[in-house]
Amino acid sequence: MACVQPVKQKIYADARAVAEALTPSYPVYCLAPRVLEQSARRFLEDFPGRVLYAVKCNPHPRVLTALYDAGIHHFDTASLPEIAQVREAFRDASAYFMHPVKSRAAISMAYRAYGVKCFVVDHPAELAKVLDATGGEGVSIVVRLKTPEVQALYNLSAKFGAEPELAAELLRQVQDDGLRPGLSFHVGSQCLSPEAYGQALTITGEVIDESGVDLHILDVGGGFPIAYPGQDAPPIDDYVAAIKTGIDGLSLRNDCVLMCEPGRAIVANGCSLLVQVLLRKEDEIYINDGIYGSLSEMAVAKMQLPVHLIRLDGSPSAEMEEFTVYGPTCDSVDVLPNRFRLPADVREDDWIEIGQIGAYSNAVATRFNGFFADTFVEVENGFPA
Repeated sequence: MACVQPVKQKIYADARAVAEALTPSYPVYCLAPRVLEQSARRFLEDFPGRVLYAVKCNPHPRVLTALYDAGIHHFDTASLPEIAQVREAFRDASAYFMHPVKSRAAISMAYRAYGVKCFVVDHPAELAKVLDATGGEGVSIVVRLKTPEVQALYNLSAKFGAEPELAAELLRQVQDDGLRPGLSFHVGSQCLSPEAYGQALTITGEVIDESGVDLHILDVGGGFPIAYPGQDAPPIDDYVAAIKTGIDGLSLRNDCVLMCEPGRAIVANGCSLLVQVLLRKEDEIYINDGIYGSLSEMAVAKMQLPVHLIRLDGSPSAEMEEFTVYGPTCDSVDVLPNRFRLPADVREDDWIEIGQIGAYSNAVATRFNGFFADTFVEVENGFPA
């Protein structure tokens, strides 16, 4: 019997080549593995510790594979399905249960079925839950520390994190229970201030001194930004330098594992979205994706993303105008807060490539009204600079 060879996925040059080949009437994610791998390697080379990719940012299997191939073998996971996805796809990869609030069943299954040994807590009841569900053998407990609000897209200490006094108490309890103690924080998503990491590490040092505990793990979290249109961001090197300076001021054991959890900074530039214009009304256009789908973060965070028009039959106008953009659902809320600057003669059946869509797009999309973008293709080149 002949062996059936797997069908190799076609790789397109860019989004325009996708439009030419498929003429899609549905949204298409254009994934650039080369860009993802470059971003991943930059973190692996520059960060002085262990790099955990935050799976929640974009869990698509091809994204995870590109990052794994680039050398990222540690993953920040927040749920049992994320843990299962990582451990079943990459047998030698490590998953870390970094959600501070978990069900007993999820803790037990993560520990017993998938070999997860690292868990985050920010409250004594959660610590007791993890100890009860695992028995504690070989377990590391990382205490999530609350840090002050800084200039970031989302404040991630509003929902989670122990105040410094409680964090010190939790560290002592972890040590008394015979578990490996660690400490973590998260300065906020898309943090625009490298100094925020230095401030958080100063608080970390105070907690370490107060607790009298030697850390096995220190996790500086995520928050590393990218530059969006209208929003500059310091280079990643500035963040790494601030972290190194902050670490130098701490009393850490020689074998303490330093970790970070980048998400957006690794994957945002590695994917664009090809959408089609359904209708034009004067200075308003309707497209086939919106805030209930891939573009929710544009609405929630009021961010701008780069766009450019693709037309196959002729050249668009050189004159540019700004257009209000509506999504495909029947809900009037489905409108982007920032207008798109496009050729003045944009029309039905034109395509628009939206760049920097790799973070929090397909990961948070809904199926409202039956609209759902789930087509991924690979491209050699990312969004044009």
